[in-house]
Amino acid sequence: MDTHIEGNTRTDTGRWYVTRDLDDFLTRAGAFLRSRPALHTVPLTVTENLRTRGRSVYGEGAPEFGVLEGGGEVRAAFFRTPPHWLNVTALTPGEADALAARLAALGRSLPGVNAQCGTAGAFTEAWRRHTGATAALRQHQRLYRLGTLTAPGPVPPGRPRVAVESDRERLRRWHDEFSEAVGLGTVRDSAEWADARIDSGGITFWETPDGTPVAMAGTSPRVAGQVRVTTVYTPPQFRGRGYAGAATAEVSRAALAAGADEVLLFTDLANPTSNGLYQRIGYRPVADFEVYDFTSGSEGA
Repeated sequence: MDTHIEGNTRTDTGRWYVTRDLDDFLTRAGAFLRSRPALHTVPLTVTENLRTRGRSVYGEGAPEFGVLEGGGEVRAAFFRTPPHWLNVTALTPGEADALAARLAALGRSLPGVNAQCGTAGAFTEAWRRHTGATAALRQHQRLYRLGTLTAPGPVPPGRPRVAVESDRERLRRWHDEFSEAVGLGTVRDSAEWADARIDSGGITFWETPDGTPVAMAGTSPRVAGQVRVTTVYTPPQFRGRGYAGAATAEVSRAALAAGADEVLLFTDLANPTSNGLYQRIGYRPVADFEVYDFTSGSEGA
């Protein structure tokens, strides 16, 4: 299989270069991604996991990457880990159209796109023009950055505890429940995800005084100084008691103590409870993102 795919679709400001070679992509786009670590938290985290955990960590399909180069600099980048959505950095409408044209010409079939508002809409419209696909908005997300950490009060009885090997089955089960609850599908195999989190100490439980885990919160690996809080989950029978807030505050505190320059998280704007909670803890809005689902038109398989 070729790992390099000649990029020949030009925009007014550059050319899209497409590759399946992760090292090549990071050589070309790494500095660009690190120049805006908050806005680029997802590609930074995903490429780090691909580099350290293997190219099949998000699925069996070969990951694909792209870089918009022009005027001696990188202007944008994208990645996709099939079968998941295309993830792309901020684009002008012209750049979005050129990318849609390039991927359509390569015969790519996309399930959707995840990008900042404006970019997501522009790419979705361009994809419709080039392929005949239809689209539906799946989720409107908000990216938050931690300001001054404030513990939610009152803190529920109990204590934090980092997940260990004996928690593997619970982690696997809660990961699947979380994925179903947020409605974005399973991004990683639950068993592999659990193993990775145990290895890195990347999940913290809040447990009651009798030692029962009642909520969890995780963090991504630190890349370019940023850490993202992920997989905040409370099983239904334990909700409404402050456990998720306590777990989130603890992993946020731990990330700062470990040297993170920025601590970030995403929320679904359709969930006012979580958005209110994170703001009370000290998180402040950075940017809004949209996730669109595509329904096949005439695009290639």
